[in-house]
Amino acid sequence: MTKRYNRIAVLKGGWSPERAVSMNSGAAAASALKEAGYDAIEIVASREVAEQLRDVRPDAVFNALHGQWGEDGCVQGLLEVLGIPYTHSGVLASALAMDKQRAKAVFEDAGIPAPPGMVVSREEAAGGAVMPAPYVIKPNAQGSSVGVFIVREGDNRPPAELASEEWNLGDDVLVEKFIPGRELTVAVMGDRPLCVTEITTSLAFYDYEAKYAAGGSKHILPANLPEEITERCLDLALRAHNALGCRGLSRADFRFDEADGVNGLYCLEVNTQPGLTATSLAPEQAAYLGISFPALCAWMAEDASCPR
Repeated sequence: MTKRYNRIAVLKGGWSPERAVSMNSGAAAASALKEAGYDAIEIVASREVAEQLRDVRPDAVFNALHGQWGEDGCVQGLLEVLGIPYTHSGVLASALAMDKQRAKAVFEDAGIPAPPGMVVSREEAAGGAVMPAPYVIKPNAQGSSVGVFIVREGDNRPPAELASEEWNLGDDVLVEKFIPGRELTVAVMGDRPLCVTEITTSLAFYDYEAKYAAGGSKHILPANLPEEITERCLDLALRAHNALGCRGLSRADFRFDEADGVNGLYCLEVNTQPGLTATSLAPEQAAYLGISFPALCAWMAEDASCPR
């Protein structure tokens, strides 16, 4: 592959609740880029990230940040101002995807089914039932399944953590209908949906602990699904990627209620900065199709551009 770029700054860390996840993604991506022949320089992003980048003077930025500021259009806007080519989605797509309720409005316009829901204050969600149970409460602008709760029939009240002074996941939460069934995900690489993975867990549901604790979840790929459901997942993932205006690598998450057949498939959200260790969901799908982790990271680096 002919390289457009050589000196790649890998942004990782940051100061969101997903800092630890980003540190792992950034370290893995930098190692893969070095293996692919790039001069990859890891930057633990601070609020002086513009100065950090000026000191390094990279040809391009590999954005391995997760969560607020790194994934919601903020650092993307800074990179646009600095005129540095960067990976993943641009300002608007990043901001839209991070705001789950606004993303769902885009999905609705594009004919992509999503669970019905609404945004309320966390105090209102903590005060009592805001819709018939079962339903899900999640931060409206966070990733990595942090701060997600399921309110089930018979529960006395919503989780008390929502009203805690220690809560740092935003004042607004998304409350949406709980979709029973199977957890599915599809990565999209440019204009290509990769495959469908089913995620199973022995825990109560697929939350932060299930994602990142050792043995917390199991990835089954390709998922054992009827062909029409597999094709529907691939189609919806690409449509969601395009509807939001995503670039580079993204990952769409779904719930599938088998009792309703093809009508039981719902898109929960699109992650514009999916996890990037060699065993993360998107790299696993790429590897299944014969794309090694260094090759995936190299493709992402060469896809970098500005404006995005």
